[in-house]
Amino acid sequence: MLSQFDIDRLLGGAGAAVPAAAANAFGGGASAAAADQEVTAYDFRRPHRVSKERLRTLEAMYERLCKSLEGWLVSRARGHVELRLQSVEQFSFGEFALSLPTPCATYVFDVKGSGGVQGVIDVGHEFAYFLIDRLFGGGGAPSIPGRALSPVERMAVRTVAERTASLLEEIWFDHVPLELSVTGFESSPEILQIANREDPVLVANIEAVAGQASSLLLICLPFSVLEKFFQSSGQRRIGGAAGSEREQREARQRTELALRATPVAVSARLPQFQMSLRDLSNLAPGQVLSTGIPRDAELSVLIGGRERSRGAAGRVGRRLAVRLLDQLSPPQPNEENG
Repeated sequence: MLSQFDIDRLLGGAGAAVPAAAANAFGGGASAAAADQEVTAYDFRRPHRVSKERLRTLEAMYERLCKSLEGWLVSRARGHVELRLQSVEQFSFGEFALSLPTPCATYVFDVKGSGGVQGVIDVGHEFAYFLIDRLFGGGGAPSIPGRALSPVERMAVRTVAERTASLLEEIWFDHVPLELSVTGFESSPEILQIANREDPVLVANIEAVAGQASSLLLICLPFSVLEKFFQSSGQRRIGGAAGSEREQREARQRTELALRATPVAVSARLPQFQMSLRDLSNLAPGQVLSTGIPRDAELSVLIGGRERSRGAAGRVGRRLAVRLLDQLSPPQPNEENG
């Protein structure tokens, strides 16, 4: 039985049209969706670092942040406020900046001890004006003007951003200790510059529902300050070292200790010798096998299953030992493949 994709190839390409009668005759209707699947190119400059296991951990962490922030907001907004985590995703900073509305209500925070790395908390334009209405004593449906927040309004909403940053420190404390401080505000996404446009960032999308209105609260953290969390997942680190000089030295020391503690198989092999099948078949328990190899014969020393040196057999105390005599040149690529 042919699939829809096979039929398309027989008729001259995957993009060729196939009559409905022929597709139904061969049972291709059920697999037509497979032919329409899009192939996405893998970007080696920006690899995907969030595995399924890490994603579950991140979702649990940010769910905890949502519940804590929701209880804090309800007591101050004097009304129903519900926060729901929608997703935790990896983007480039350029993609994140393009997703922000104009004007936006974005607070910038510094990550202390990280070499000047910054993050972003976008409260959401509609949600920001809802908070302003409640914090200043309002109780009805708030009006949503199409302008940026005034300096007084920014100071009022800043308390929410600072509380969010404090909760962000709490959920990351067991994985990557962070010390965050809100330092700025920006209402224009085009001016927002906390990282290069291609730098990867971790973005938590939180839906804020207040009354009849809903908005998104976005939390953006650069991957450079979360390397410890993602390194432990076993993924290969891509890119240069990030963080302060002290953190780089500590990371180098941990890497050296882990490398020195890595076990490597080392073995010594006697030279090859030959004997007839008749002699092998006549061997009996207790007999001594004469190899004809002299006592001072050189041994082949193998490291990780590859011959790397020549040595001589010896003894240190009661333990057998091998003394290295020389070092073989590393094998060439053609020899390894050959």
